Amino acid sequence: MDKQTLAVLIPVLALCIPVFAIFFNGLAKVLKARGPEPYAVPHLQAQVDELRESLEQVRRELGEVNERLDFTERLLTKERERDRLPGPSR
Repeated sequence: MDKQTLAVLIPVLALCIPVFAIFFNGLAKVLKARGPEPYAVPHLQAQVDELRESLEQVRRELGEVNERLDFTERLLTKERERDRLPGPSR
């Protein structure tokens, strides 16, 4: 890089630092003024907890349904294999 470009670039960068500082300070103030996080509100936290409990219940029920489906599939497979085996008919 030549000396002239560097001589222009240094003041430009030096002026950018306060501009960025002012911008990010204002951004921080705006975000802070938006209010508390939604989960910090007690009634919303209660709703979130209730939804989590419901989700866990649905997961348990789905697990039971999957176990029943697996059991049924095993029974059907056994029946099909029994029909394929040679031997006396029922």
